[in-house]
Amino acid sequence: MLFISLFIIAVVILFLLFLMVIWRLSVKSQSPRRMPIEVQPTGEYESIEFQGSAWLKGWLLWPTNGQQELRNEPLSVIIISHGWASNRARVLRYVEPFRAAGHAVIVYDVASHGESGAVKAPSALLFRDDLLAAVRYAHSRPELDAARIGILGHSLGGFGAMLALDEGLEVQAIVTDSMPANPFTMITAELKRRGLPIFPLAQLVPRIWLLRSRINRADFDAINIRETILRNERRGAGRVPLYMIHSMGDTFIPPSELQGIITDLPYELPHLFVHTNGHSCSEQDPAFWEAVLPFLNQHVKQVAVSPHYSDKCTSS
Repeated sequence: MLFISLFIIAVVILFLLFLMVIWRLSVKSQSPRRMPIEVQPTGEYESIEFQGSAWLKGWLLWPTNGQQELRNEPLSVIIISHGWASNRARVLRYVEPFRAAGHAVIVYDVASHGESGAVKAPSALLFRDDLLAAVRYAHSRPELDAARIGILGHSLGGFGAMLALDEGLEVQAIVTDSMPANPFTMITAELKRRGLPIFPLAQLVPRIWLLRSRINRADFDAINIRETILRNERRGAGRVPLYMIHSMGDTFIPPSELQGIITDLPYELPHLFVHTNGHSCSEQDPAFWEAVLPFLNQHVKQVAVSPHYSDKCTSS
């Protein structure tokens, strides 16, 4: 009897130790790296700050085609949302073609990223809530036209934009780049990036993330990008035009994520697969700008101009 009791105690202790290790690994994987702001924008811009999930830092960049000097009427604006473990400086790679086309641009650090304030337990919902906050900020600026707002969301930034659609996101167009089809893809990708074992963490970590973020599991399981797209389409004239892009060489969020979305829809969703290698290089393919600029200019009511390309591929 004593042996059985000791055995049970030992098993309980080992189980508790196992849970402690899993908890610590989950906390680690839920804490995005704070990438430093290593570059500043060129041309005319403002440092901005607004309230989202925390106090968010960003830049408002004015057009480079001389239109910023006119200011006779509010400018269209493209809001760019970065992905997990990135920051506003790392999405400057998208900015110049939009500025050259006459758009103002807002880039910002999502909570717990860059120089923005932190939250205890970051989740995919941060990207939704902070994008909604960025749109509200754009509405508050008299120099910007609240009726001419476009969104470019990279990775989880694009996922957050899709979630924001169900929250009444007031914009005229959305472009997603290398977006995961569901938040669990992002969790698995983050485990791989950190060198953490997929099994059993991929099964246990999501539950701990949700517990720490105080998110109901049923609500999280109900997130369905296909249904979000269909609900948006059913709005008819009030729908937000969507364009989805993914790199065929993306090994972090595989192109099968977008392939799964488009094949599961009953109609043709505007999309593009570009041929670049990496998770953050889609804009390196000229086809990216040949699709994105006309699309956003059409729906955000601006005139397209020839883009300027960069040959440097960033890592996130």
